[in-house]
Amino acid sequence: MTIQRTQALVMGILNVTPDSFSDGGQYINPKDAIASALRLIEQGADIIDIGGESTRPGAKLVSTADEIERVIPVIKALSTATNIPISIDTSKPQVMEQAVASGASLINDVNALQADGALQIAASLDVDVCLMHRQGSSQTMQQNPIYGDVVDDIRQFFQQRIEACEQVGIAKERIILDPGFGFGKTLEHNLEILRRFDEFKSLGCRLLAGLSRKSMIGAILNNRDVKGRVVGSVTSAIIAVQNGADIVRVHDVIETKDALLVLQATKGE
Repeated sequence: MTIQRTQALVMGILNVTPDSFSDGGQYINPKDAIASALRLIEQGADIIDIGGESTRPGAKLVSTADEIERVIPVIKALSTATNIPISIDTSKPQVMEQAVASGASLINDVNALQADGALQIAASLDVDVCLMHRQGSSQTMQQNPIYGDVVDDIRQFFQQRIEACEQVGIAKERIILDPGFGFGKTLEHNLEILRRFDEFKSLGCRLLAGLSRKSMIGAILNNRDVKGRVVGSVTSAIIAVQNGADIVRVHDVIETKDALLVLQATKGE
């Protein structure tokens, strides 16, 4: 049996920020960022997700100019060095526009294209979009988040955003949905979303799960620090794929790819 690829795509995380929770400051230099991206690709990343503004709880806002200065040189260099799809992790329409012009082919927006002009810009760029659910802002989202039924509430939000996208000409085939683990959710909310992840399939879009090294993993592992969350992160990614995730967004690419290959082999695919 020859296995050529896993059944889910692995999105490698590249934060060109000074304050991201896991790797903040490591890749703020463009040369370091490009080298890191190439390593992720060598390890098997199917997509590289580049972000110039941290979205962790309590993160400081970044100006459009600063975000552009951080991400555009890296996107330009990678787009000439590799054919791997590049994702831009941003909520700002101007950053989206310049990133796509520089070689990005996916917009990954934690704000689900709700910023002024974001829907229209995304539609005009004619690329795939990832819409994430978040309750509140980065500054407030972990201050006592409350839901009726967390999965049903997120499903309703997604349905509204899908309709908004379709109204401006973004086809459902272009849309990826991310329920936003850790973005305005308690540990119990996150676990409920993971258990019932397959319920989002009924919306008819591809699904992305981003659990890598997050505080929910640390909490499950008795407050383990970020560097000690690799096994927990890979395990959660595998559960997400078993429950319907089409893409997993991770820091630890080679470990996740290995686990997915084992999963695939056991299914005889």
